[in-house]
Formats: sequence, structure tokens, C-alpha cells
Amino acid sequence: MDYALIEQQTRALLGGLAEVGRLRPGTVLVIGCSTSEIAGERIGTAGSEAVAAAVFAAVRKGQDEIGFRPAFQCCEHLNRALVVERGLMEERDLEEVSVVPVPRAGGAMAAFAFREAKDPVVVAHLRAEAGIDIGGTLIGMHVKHVAVPVKCAVRQIGAAHVTAAGHRPPLIGGPRAVYELPGR
Repeated sequence: MDYALIEQQTRALLGGLAEVGRLRPGTVLVIGCSTSEIAGERIGTAGSEAVAAAVFAAVRKGQDEIGFRPAFQCCEHLNRALVVERGLMEERDLEEVSVVPVPRAGGAMAAFAFREAKDPVVVAHLRAEAGIDIGGTLIGMHVKHVAVPVKCAVRQIGAAHVTAAGHRPPLIGGPRAVYELPGR
């Protein structure tokens, strides 16, 4: 397993999201990540702390450079709860839940993030402005309405397929509605 390549691919994906305007300072980015899928195995069968460390390192560097706020999604055994830093929980008035993610209940990525993040907590739900799904982890429930697919040059990390999303406000109205002011 080439952990440096995994980190490089993850950083390139984050850079691509920033380039198209989906990641800015303060943006919450939900990250769903199957380390098993990255390693070429079936989701939930071969979690890897080493793979999680490579992804986390890339996210931390991207966070420092871009200023986004990561939220690491746990697996379905923890109802897809999210690991975030306490400051984000307090700013957004999110609901904390009592659990510590571990590889067999939460997933290797969320467990690693919980151990390595600054003042981590687990929250039940949030509405993120952007998301990346590495390996089919189903992040859509945590992306603001209306989720918009984002095509990036990076379509795979390791052996895992990657899907990225941003959001836009819902368009309301009808034939008379105006969605942009001229010249803006």
C-alpha cells in the first residue's frame, strides 16, 4: 500500500474542491471514508489505521491551507454520527452524543480522527456545505439541501471510488422568479 500516494490523492481532491469554490475558510466538509475500499477490499471488512492516517494527514494539511472545517462520518454502526472539534459543535449548536468511535464500531477513519483531532466530540447530525465520499459511505444525509455533484480530476483514492458534493440554495418560485441580479 502506497500511503504517500493516498495522501497525495486526498490532497489533490481537496485542492480540486477549493479550486472550484466548494471549499473556503469556514466551510464544513463532511468526509466519509472507507479505508477498506481504499485498500481494495469490501467496505467494512479490512479497516486500516495506516490508511486513515494518510487521509487524515492530507485533511489536516488542507484544513491548515484552506481553512475548511472537517467532519468525519462514522459508519452505520454509529448511525453515521460525525467526529468534529468541540468549537464547531458549539458554534453550530450541534447535538453531542456519548460514544467513542473504534474501528469495529465507527470505522477506522472516524476512530483515528477522534484520537487525533483537537478536542473532538461526536455529534448526531450536521448540515455541511460540501462533502467527499471515499468508497461508498453515503454522506448525502449530512450535505445541505440542494446537494450538487462536483466533478474533480481525482476520481479515485487508492482503489476506492470518490464522489464529491457541494450545495446550492433551493431555487424557489416559478416562471416569474429571478435567481440572479444582472451584473453581480
